[in-house]
Amino acid sequence: MSRPFARPRIALGDVIQPAPAARRGAMRPMVAAAVAIGAVLLVSFAGALFPPGAWYEGLAKPGFTPPNAVFGPVWGVMYTFNAIALYLLLRAPVSAARRAALAAMALQLALNAAWTPMFFGAQMIGLALVVIAALALAIVAAIFAARRVSGVAAALLLPYLGWVAFASALNAALWTLNR
Repeated sequence: MSRPFARPRIALGDVIQPAPAARRGAMRPMVAAAVAIGAVLLVSFAGALFPPGAWYEGLAKPGFTPPNAVFGPVWGVMYTFNAIALYLLLRAPVSAARRAALAAMALQLALNAAWTPMFFGAQMIGLALVVIAALALAIVAAIFAARRVSGVAAALLLPYLGWVAFASALNAALWTLNR
């Protein structure tokens, strides 16, 4: 006969268990943070190597061009969101969905890194427009892929998509005005 208020017996195996299957293969927090921050810093440094300069100042600009002082803080926030999203994906359990999300993140970060040297470095506004359009599509792919792994990671990429859509419109207008 069982006693309704009896204290259950706990065996040592009940207390010491391997990591739950849901966390197996996830990157350790500090390693994931270092990888995420390092990857995003590399992308941001690629942009810092090619400041706007006199060439950009001399371009005809559309009326919706924000002041130069806006770009740094906005990109700072976008890069922070990217690093947090990447961290969340790296901390997720290993799966096909995680691999797809990480591949999409890598692609959009690579395209992000390519845009600034193309636009400011090579001063090829039309080719930069192609790169930023590909970047916008890659961000959409990253959002959909990340959503299967972490809704928060996907949500963090939404403002980034909005900013890149705006930057794409600005790039297109600059190309049109300066052909």
